[in-house]
Amino acid sequence: MAQFIRPFHILGYAIPYFNKHTVAQLFQADNICTFVDMHFLYPAFLFALVSLAIPVIVHLFNFRKYQKVYFSNVQFLKELQEQQASRRNLKERLILAARLLALLFLILAFARPYIPASQTVTAGKQQVASIFIDNSYSMQTLSKEGSLLDEAKHHAKEIAAAYGMNDRFQLLTQDFEGKHQRLLSRDEFNDAVDAVKISPQSRTLQQIVNRQEGLLKMQAPGSAIYILSDFQSNMGKQALMGVDKSTKVNFIRLDANKLPNLAVDSAWLLSAVHRPDDNEKLVVRLHNYSDEQAERVPLKLTINGQQKALGSFTIPARSVQNDTMSFSGLKAGWQQGELTLQDNPVTFDNRFFFTFNVKQQLPVLLINGGVSNPYLAAIFNTDKFFVASTVQDGNVDYAGLSKYPAIVVSDVKTISPGLAQQLKVYVNKGGNLVFFPAADADMANNRSFLQALNAAYPERLVTEPTRVTDINVKSNLFKGVFEQMPEHPDLPVIKKYYQLSHAGNTVTEGLMQLQGNQPFFSLYRSGRGSVYLSAVALTEDFSNLPRHALLLPMLFRIALLSSNDQPLFYTLGRDENIELPPIQVGEKQVLKLIHNGTSIIPDARQQEGSTILYISDQLKETGNYQLKMQDSTLAQLAFNDNRKESDLSYLTPTDLKNIFPQGEMINGAKPSLKSEISGLNLGTQLWKLCIILALIFLAAEIVLIRYFKTDRQAANAPV
Repeated sequence: MAQFIRPFHILGYAIPYFNKHTVAQLFQADNICTFVDMHFLYPAFLFALVSLAIPVIVHLFNFRKYQKVYFSNVQFLKELQEQQASRRNLKERLILAARLLALLFLILAFARPYIPASQTVTAGKQQVASIFIDNSYSMQTLSKEGSLLDEAKHHAKEIAAAYGMNDRFQLLTQDFEGKHQRLLSRDEFNDAVDAVKISPQSRTLQQIVNRQEGLLKMQAPGSAIYILSDFQSNMGKQALMGVDKSTKVNFIRLDANKLPNLAVDSAWLLSAVHRPDDNEKLVVRLHNYSDEQAERVPLKLTINGQQKALGSFTIPARSVQNDTMSFSGLKAGWQQGELTLQDNPVTFDNRFFFTFNVKQQLPVLLINGGVSNPYLAAIFNTDKFFVASTVQDGNVDYAGLSKYPAIVVSDVKTISPGLAQQLKVYVNKGGNLVFFPAADADMANNRSFLQALNAAYPERLVTEPTRVTDINVKSNLFKGVFEQMPEHPDLPVIKKYYQLSHAGNTVTEGLMQLQGNQPFFSLYRSGRGSVYLSAVALTEDFSNLPRHALLLPMLFRIALLSSNDQPLFYTLGRDENIELPPIQVGEKQVLKLIHNGTSIIPDARQQEGSTILYISDQLKETGNYQLKMQDSTLAQLAFNDNRKESDLSYLTPTDLKNIFPQGEMINGAKPSLKSEISGLNLGTQLWKLCIILALIFLAAEIVLIRYFKTDRQAANAPV
């Protein structure tokens, strides 16, 4: 129950009955502090203002005991006593005022007065702060205080120190880890900050704020957000969308030294299929992120630990350049490649990894309607690199279709619904299908099958003779087939053919045309794969194509271009799901990714025609990984850093203000952020001023007592 105090007088003013709440209201009421909106962090201490009565009581009741001194004649002292009385009264009142003011300001110091700021928090209420520490690769850049990451960790602890012991904190990094979703005490938060390390992840500013706000909405709406970062340009320059107005966003920008940087952005091989001892050409994409030209930068290529090529390149400022490196002498099997760039002082992007498979043989599936096509078998038997498997349309192993880069369907009158569905899945997942209609094709059935693949279809049989009049030599299919195109080439002669529809919704590339611009052999894109469609059956009754010199290079090129090898590399933080050919995994068998003694078990799920590896955020290190099941190596995968971090250009304070005008810019270059954060949370704190004033008035009291003498006035009365 509140205790009430009886009224007393201070310097002639009466204070009525009050309790600790009315004391706070007395000093915070608008009619009292109209010139300053002042608040108290601990208003209960104002209850101690009652102690101001003690100096008054001491002043009103003089408890000094006087001793009687007998004197023969008091007339001599009368004038002296009257002269000293006024000085003594003035001294006592000044000492009383000094004591009262010293005690008043001491009490106010304990009550912690402050003038609220724009982000003032509710005093006495538990606060929650979400603090993001940028731990991307660019934070390895050195500043005056060390690395930017160390500076950010130091500032994060200072922010926590600016809050109360009972407040809670949420730590967030580029990794978006699940363990960082809970609220931490100050000690737990400091321990978590010490454990933060460099990460290959790179998030946008919108993703960061959304993540922080989403976590706070579930636990403490309207809390403060702090973002400690160098604010690279890749974080985005667009305005933040959907930020709650009650959320206070604070940007703490860490200034990094501007450094030149050169990186390998990407690489790809020109050959679709890699055969043993073939000549290979690797195209390297170099990016100069600096404002100065890079002169003669050395680049080294190694395959399986052996140096295969060495080059030196000059790249203009802020530009991208593609260069080709040639090598040969590879054996069959998986190849581990690495590009090494000598570029200092920024080194985190100087290595680029890639893997590919040199195949000993290439499988091809030939599907017929009951009788094997002799021309197709003869063509693929001419080169031992191709391994052709022949099967009837009713005996196709649907589960094994994905292992064939190319499938050739010929002489099948009617495509069964099951085979049609499986071939559609095969093409959509990246497979390549060559379709030669049967001599007695069911055109209605073929129409339904080919329409599902977004390809043209036979409309009617044309029995008028004609010939191929045009060949698309610019197509990849005929690239390298002709040393020089003759003026009058020997092109296939047609006896009869199927007139193909002109489907308006198909993506097509005409490879060979008949007279009247009728399609003869065309390419259609479907899903991630391709459909090659012929207007003639592969028999001599339709044309001389089965014995023509063009058929062999056409089918070979289709098979070589159809090789659906996995990508040369993946990117950490971006490619979290990896699709591979189907892998049969037993109940007690697991897939492992192994690199430098580190073993990671990804989540493997079987889908129709493929196996999906979910690696999420398990991989933290770049390099070439082996995918193993027990002791057998199934594949090799290369992982590189996200090259967005290579661009060491930064958002300016003006850019950040444009992105989020309501955000508060805090200077990260200051030695200490604790006082500035406290000022943002509590406004201008006045307790130090109160302490100083209390000490001043205590000193004034001492000076008055020591040096203000009242007994130095000489007596003028005659003796």
